[in-house]
Amino acid sequence: MSSFMNEDFMLNNETAKKLFHNYAEAMPLIDYHCHISPKEIYEDRRYNNLAEVWLGGRNADGSYFGDHYKWRVMRSNAVPEDQVTGGADPYDKFVRFAEALEMAIGNPMYHWCNLELKKYFGITEPLTAENAKSIWDKANEMLRTDPSLSVRGIIRQSNVKYIGTTDDPVDTLEWHEKIAADPDIDFMVCPSFRPDKAINISKAGFKEYIEALAHSVGKDSLNTAEDVMAALDERIDFFKKHGCRASDHGIDYVPFKLCSIEEANEIFAKSLRGDSLSDEEVEKYQTTILLHLARKYHKENIVMEIHYSCTRNVNERMFKLEGPDTGFDMIAKSSCGDQLAMLLSELDKTEELPKTIIFSLDHNDFNLIGTCMGAFQSAEVPSKIQMGAAWWFLDTRDGMEEQMRSLANLGLLGNFVGMLTDSRSFLSYTRHDYFRRIMCNLIGKWVEDGEYPDNESSLKKIVEGISFNNAARYFCIDK
Repeated sequence: MSSFMNEDFMLNNETAKKLFHNYAEAMPLIDYHCHISPKEIYEDRRYNNLAEVWLGGRNADGSYFGDHYKWRVMRSNAVPEDQVTGGADPYDKFVRFAEALEMAIGNPMYHWCNLELKKYFGITEPLTAENAKSIWDKANEMLRTDPSLSVRGIIRQSNVKYIGTTDDPVDTLEWHEKIAADPDIDFMVCPSFRPDKAINISKAGFKEYIEALAHSVGKDSLNTAEDVMAALDERIDFFKKHGCRASDHGIDYVPFKLCSIEEANEIFAKSLRGDSLSDEEVEKYQTTILLHLARKYHKENIVMEIHYSCTRNVNERMFKLEGPDTGFDMIAKSSCGDQLAMLLSELDKTEELPKTIIFSLDHNDFNLIGTCMGAFQSAEVPSKIQMGAAWWFLDTRDGMEEQMRSLANLGLLGNFVGMLTDSRSFLSYTRHDYFRRIMCNLIGKWVEDGEYPDNESSLKKIVEGISFNNAARYFCIDK
């Protein structure tokens, strides 16, 4: 029996061990999509305790910071909401989380948390309710005093080369400017363009958001869809000056309904008047804006990321109490494969299809995405259209293996841009280690089963590529 989480954790064959320890383990990280705060990077924040860094709390504006993955684990163990996102004592929250984590056998959260304790605090004893106090005391003392456990220290010891934050078009990018001007910051932090609120014409707050977008470009109002597109173009230019290499679209499903610009303008005007819109009208406006943005991304060499197939805030009572992004979402069943292909084809007609990474929260879409992307590759960059890594609820060993098998079956796994944290926690970089172990184990098994030759040069190229080099090439990051 193997000891718990030893150096060969999840590496179940000799080839896997060689690939991980010789090639994957030491490669730098490119975290091209996450939700961490650039302000905290600039200020080099220090955390007071493990509850703060793991479980979070409320920001000054009443919104939450923290990890909703962990909150779901706690709720599943009957922890009262006051000890999840509420104002309970931080140590009490931590103990309740430790009690829940003990029950999380088979859940990646169990591995992630214990990997974090091991990597950042040198704690190899698995967290339980019984040892929670000793782990709490040791970790908190290190958080307060160890220079390697400030935010910048965590990033450096995690060997992170590039961080792509997620930023709204109206953001001033103040903290990115300060980071870029700080000579002591020796890793890249760049904004990613997230224009969902300008696209979601049917959702609450759209009119107010359009007003904010207008003000961000020095205008009193935006009166047409064309005005919206011009404002978004201006903000993309602003983001590009601050190093933007990627956009991100979190959409319920991929829409595709073409219309004239005149019709899009009328739909936009109806929305501002407060008139109800049909589903068809909503999709026409969304398609118009998406196509325009994608063409701009292509022109500026910005990667378009699409995340879809999530139903958000399904617990109405808790959504009213806690707000969005607090752990009340689920996988959706979407049937938008044809629309996805039509969107890509419309852009390809004029050779304005940008580099695109497609993520679905439904694992049943892996093969659909794999076959769709194969129809739109080009000579611009290897695997210009990418199947995104197993995302969110699929961010498990099973999900990662299924995604990589599908990509291997239908595309070129060797050109995969690899893992991202998609996290709000600075300790989450161990998820890259977790992914790399799973990736090396899968490839190692294929080699040992005689399905791929034990050719060191080829395997090195594949493993180092998926770990780092492919993303560096794809996002134009100097090595």
